[in-house]
Amino acid sequence: MIIESIHIKKNCIICISLLILIVFLSSTLIFYFSQKHLQSIEVNSDSEDDYIKWVDFTVPCNVLKLTSELDINSHNNNEEITYNWIELLAYLACIYGGNFKNFKSSDLNKIVENLKDGKTMEELTSTLTFYDYYLEAYSAVLSGFLGNYAIETINENNEKVFEKKYGLKAFSPIAKNYYFTHYKDFGNSRSYGFKRTHLGNDLMGSIGTPIIAVESGTVEQLGWNQYGGWRVGIRSFDGKRYYYYAHLRKDHPYVEGLEKGDTVKAGDVIGYLGMTGYSIKENVNNINVAHLHFGMQLIFDESQVDSPNEIWIDVYEIIEFLKTNTSEVYLSNEETKDYSRKYDLMEEFLTE
Repeated sequence: MIIESIHIKKNCIICISLLILIVFLSSTLIFYFSQKHLQSIEVNSDSEDDYIKWVDFTVPCNVLKLTSELDINSHNNNEEITYNWIELLAYLACIYGGNFKNFKSSDLNKIVENLKDGKTMEELTSTLTFYDYYLEAYSAVLSGFLGNYAIETINENNEKVFEKKYGLKAFSPIAKNYYFTHYKDFGNSRSYGFKRTHLGNDLMGSIGTPIIAVESGTVEQLGWNQYGGWRVGIRSFDGKRYYYYAHLRKDHPYVEGLEKGDTVKAGDVIGYLGMTGYSIKENVNNINVAHLHFGMQLIFDESQVDSPNEIWIDVYEIIEFLKTNTSEVYLSNEETKDYSRKYDLMEEFLTE
């Protein structure tokens, strides 16, 4: 019994010693790696790698409408105080921690009243730690949506003339008078090829529905992709937004003559809704339901293009917002069955 007791005590001492050693080594390793991580952050903060790497865009359609109306009306009415809707949204994002489920119209009214009373946005945001982040992030999302433009209209003499305006100059990706449905499917699971998340919004409609360029830009990608089928990728002129339109129509996916490198205007017809994709072989309909996959990628650094560091945002609320501005089209070529926009648009940078 005495011998057994000695063995038990000896084993306990050994176990306790091992535990102490493990705890000591673990603490040392945690401290070492935490210091290395902090050093890495300090190094990167002053390096070329200091750019935004993640954006969670959660602004609902009604807030986009309220802030854009304040911006547009203040400019068109030549008010003493003109509002910048992106600045207003960035301010709200700061006080809500980016969660717009907490939005109250009274908060927006308070900002407006403060600006009317003579306070500047710099003064109002001086204590908001993340204001600069939200301003840059939301500018990347929305900076091409509002501004000066000229739209073709019909005057009293039934002549086409250009009318200068300030307002919403980005369009819905579905042409005017064409029906579509969509739901919040960003982040849903996809399994073709490999398990992944859905990085866009699917707009269900009829095959052949004209697809519209949301914003002016340059055709950066054009052709077949086994996941997206026939697709078009358009980069905004400021380089911040990459618009992805996928699953276009079999046999005649694009508007006649569209080529990589072309400049397109917001509101132009670029292609036709279909159900191609999910195939290595080109021109195959392997999508179950005809729809347009529409996505927006944000680019703060060129290293984020076509890499694991891509930033795709949920565009559901943006599409709801753009429903108020649709591009009217007509059958412009009986032979090819191609459609064109009915009313032209001009932006300052396109006429220089």
